[in-house]
Amino acid sequence: MKTYRAKIGEGGRIVIPAFFRKELQIEIGEEIVLKLQEGEIKMVPLKESLLRARNLVKKFNPTNESLVQKLLDDRKEGLRGE
Repeated sequence: MKTYRAKIGEGGRIVIPAFFRKELQIEIGEEIVLKLQEGEIKMVPLKESLLRARNLVKKFNPTNESLVQKLLDDRKEGLRGE
């Protein structure tokens, strides 16, 4: 596990070392997600966070059915029952 010591600069800025950016495949201008977890800051590239979310949804929707269409159909069915 690589560690790096950094200082907080103006406006709360911190420089992410090049070897960290390379390992996480983070490019300049790319968005990241920061989480405060058990007194630590966890940083995840947004693209990785979205991929994890898609994989979680896929776990519960293995046929890749349109969830929007399913919701619309369920609502129509509910209206018919009223």
